[in-house]
Amino acid sequence: MADQRDAPTAVAVIDADGTVSGWSEGGRLLLGWTAEDTVGRPVTDLLVDSPALGLPEGHGTGHAEIIALRHRDGSAVDTVVTTQPLAGPDGRAIGHVVTFQRWEGRPLIADRAFEQCPFALGVYDPDLRFLWINASSGRVIAHSEEQVLGRQYREVLPEFDRTLFPERDDKPYTDKLSEVARTGEPARLITVFRPRGSDYANAWATSIWPVRDSEGRIRAVANWGFDMSAEYWARQRLLMLNEASGGIGRTLDVIGTAEELARTSVPGFVDLVSVDLFDEVLRGEEPPSASAFTPGETVRLSRAARYTSKEDAGRDAGPTTPVTHAPGSVAARCMATRRSTVELAAEPGQGSEWAFGPGLAADPAHWPPGNPVIDESLAAQGLTGRITVPLQARGALLGVVAFCRLDRPEAFTADDLILAEELAAKAAVAIDNARRYSRERTTALTLQRSLLPQGLPHQEAVDVASRYLPSGTDTEVGGDWFDVIPLSGARVALVVGDVVGHGLHASASMGRLRTAVRTLADVDLPPDELLTHLDDLVLHLASDLQPGSHFQPTGESGATCLYTVYDPVSRRLTLASAGHPLPLVVHPDGTRPLVAAQPGPPLGIGGLPFEATELELPEDSLLAFYTDGLVESRERDTGQGFARLQQVLNHSATSLEALCDTVMDALLSERRTDDAALLLARTHGLDPDHVADCDVEPDPAQVPLARKFAVDQVDAWGLEEASFVTELVVSELVTNAIRYGEPPIKLRLIRDTSLICEVSDASNTAPHLRRARVFDEGGRGLLLVAQLTQGWGTRHMTNGKTIWCAQALPEGSLSGERNRVTRPSADER
Repeated sequence: MADQRDAPTAVAVIDADGTVSGWSEGGRLLLGWTAEDTVGRPVTDLLVDSPALGLPEGHGTGHAEIIALRHRDGSAVDTVVTTQPLAGPDGRAIGHVVTFQRWEGRPLIADRAFEQCPFALGVYDPDLRFLWINASSGRVIAHSEEQVLGRQYREVLPEFDRTLFPERDDKPYTDKLSEVARTGEPARLITVFRPRGSDYANAWATSIWPVRDSEGRIRAVANWGFDMSAEYWARQRLLMLNEASGGIGRTLDVIGTAEELARTSVPGFVDLVSVDLFDEVLRGEEPPSASAFTPGETVRLSRAARYTSKEDAGRDAGPTTPVTHAPGSVAARCMATRRSTVELAAEPGQGSEWAFGPGLAADPAHWPPGNPVIDESLAAQGLTGRITVPLQARGALLGVVAFCRLDRPEAFTADDLILAEELAAKAAVAIDNARRYSRERTTALTLQRSLLPQGLPHQEAVDVASRYLPSGTDTEVGGDWFDVIPLSGARVALVVGDVVGHGLHASASMGRLRTAVRTLADVDLPPDELLTHLDDLVLHLASDLQPGSHFQPTGESGATCLYTVYDPVSRRLTLASAGHPLPLVVHPDGTRPLVAAQPGPPLGIGGLPFEATELELPEDSLLAFYTDGLVESRERDTGQGFARLQQVLNHSATSLEALCDTVMDALLSERRTDDAALLLARTHGLDPDHVADCDVEPDPAQVPLARKFAVDQVDAWGLEEASFVTELVVSELVTNAIRYGEPPIKLRLIRDTSLICEVSDASNTAPHLRRARVFDEGGRGLLLVAQLTQGWGTRHMTNGKTIWCAQALPEGSLSGERNRVTRPSADER
């Protein structure tokens, strides 16, 4: 195809009445007509089509048009016709000068293509003066080409005050234009702004490149841009859903999850979110069944969360504020039908066309049936739109959530409805998980509290106080426990333990271990032997659990336990640890000696020994038993927590209860992730005058001497009422030791909360009760002891055993009263 510049150009002069008055040689070359053929004839004779084309009347000055002209041979020639006015001496128009050029297709069609391009096109000089814009660009900036040509960009469009018009920030665009003009490097960017005259923010993708001359110098900067709002907002919805995946359900708390849903949606999606839940959901109970929900009744919920981008809006509704939804309301209908509803405000007098707006009109998505609804009452509530979505998970209805727009004029689209339902679905599952967790945690906590001691038993060896705090609300209940167990000989066992893990299994495991410790303590085993038996028991419990059962064999095997026995007579503390932290000791003078003991392995390992350590404590020493949840936290390690506990323990504290509160307040935070148990004990020594013992020779003749020793001591204590029973049990126990035991034999009497009689010998053979037959001469001694005393038992030692029995003291004996009774004489005995 020949270059357009080589084609002949015809020039004609047209009078004001449309008659040709001049004709050039180019006209003959282009159309075959000579001057003689055309001059004096109407110009319309040259047109192929109807003269309605308006040449020359009404033809725009300086504009090129494609017009088919008639060739002399009868064919049609497509030409580019340009018309310029012709003025006389007085300035009046006397005609037109018209140029004709064969149209080869490219230059004009290219001009029209760029002019009619739906993308915004523009060309600027290096100083950002407008050189050319197309119609689409003119619509974006709300100016015509004639209004902007030759003017700088900021002359036409002053920079907006971004504090007043944050949505109209076009500074990144002008900065990038200047950068391309300066560097010559093409650039691309995406800007979000609200075009002039529009109520909707648009996202624009723009490409900018330098325009160079034949010598490579930058003569202009060109750009093209298109509205990619649909793609941009779709990407923003995906980003919001991604944010919701990580931001909703972080805490196992119903109200906290509702607040996360509200905060995630504001302000990126809407301006106000309210979440209403059934009270049963807030309490961790099962939500109302579908059969119990009647659409025609008022729905009573509680406001679990309300969040808005406006500082002064909606502050009157706090968490768990009661709310009601009247029958027939949008929220009630949504919960009844389990379907979402989109409401759009309509400005009075404008109708639905205004309400839908350009965003909704261009919405390509398919709306569900019944949506959207035009509600003129929204404007009175200060809303431009609202999406109401029922919260449902696993087939259960939990409540309802409302997503509202306050000031922004953008209408909700069907894609917005999909986003709202996705956000609500994620939140509903998280809320239901939190509800289920809350219920299980409450059950586990109730079980655990029922398994812990409800009150510490009364005994004289130590003063005790305790505290137990479960972990935070976003974690499950653990398996910490403690116990105080009175033992024979006025001794007391102080126990603390921890089952690794959380939940019902940990609580149940804790209950089994605590029961086992109490059972083994009744046998009066030394601490190291008790832990050995407890370790074997844990191994058996783990092996008994069948695979696939609800309780898996992982709980007790991760348990730790510290078992200690304090003897107020010798003021000695014997302890053994199965992987548990050792107690802290504070002497009366304030010194804090470290316990030189080696903890053994945790329970459930098996095959490894436990070692017992014995400490002699000054009277009035302070002991602190604890679980690792007290000293470990996210803010500090175990060493720091241990040092803090030592610092807080104050021996001079007059109240152990107050000291417990001080320790818990100092070491625990609201963000704790584990249970914490604390047991404080202040030791006492038994008055030496309340202990009496004597050695007994292995001779039956020593029995009366032992009886007399016991009776004299009981009388000296003012316990004459107990003399008769004491004499009988001493006689039986000493006789058995002489007959069946091995020397040395020792009798000891202890006056504590009860009157204790102990007979020790070197034999490891333990006696047992049996039922004597009618003619048996023996076998009734221990039965008699069991019937006459409050309790009896056997305590094994490294070098023998001790048989003990305890009888209740007569009323008033503890206050020093001497209640005398008539006893049989020595002869009668």
